[in-house]
Amino acid sequence: MAIYSFKGYTPVVHKSSFVHPLAAVTGNVIIGKNCYIGPGAAIRGDWGQIILEDGVNIQENCTVHMFPGKSITLKESAHVGHGAIIHGANLGKNCLIGMNTVIMDDSEIGDECIIGAMSFVKAETKIPYRSLVVGNPAKIIRGVTDEMIDWKTKGTQLYKQLPADCHESLKEVEPLREVPENMKVQDDIYKTLRETFKK
Repeated sequence: MAIYSFKGYTPVVHKSSFVHPLAAVTGNVIIGKNCYIGPGAAIRGDWGQIILEDGVNIQENCTVHMFPGKSITLKESAHVGHGAIIHGANLGKNCLIGMNTVIMDDSEIGDECIIGAMSFVKAETKIPYRSLVVGNPAKIIRGVTDEMIDWKTKGTQLYKQLPADCHESLKEVEPLREVPENMKVQDDIYKTLRETFKK
């Protein structure tokens, strides 16, 4: 793991969590249970404290950082999609931050919110509980339904299992030079939101 102390602050990572060797975790960072940190992610607690509560996932190529003197919390089961940037913002429980979204300083994302992919949440924005948010600049378009949050929660459950799977089976190897005849495709265990609610 690429874990770095900074000015006497050493990251704390619960043993059940998984930080990919190609991720970087620096300084005053506390990572709870069953968290997944994907390759290319940077969690940089050099200027303030970053707390990831249990079950948070920070996917590939995400950045979590802040202005000097600020501290942030990503609450239990927050789900941060590929390429997103969280800069000095607090995330509520069981929220979903879509891929390539940017959430700026002193923003507060409420519990069980869904922020659509490629949204831009301006500094100091307060998003209330169970809001569906999209756009640049991001706007609330409606509430999150029970069906939507159930779909989100099931997706996050896969990421809560992923740390244990990585500890058990992820290893660096030499690539195969030919496709094996018996190579199978992974099971279809989760569908997109659109597929899930298709009538």
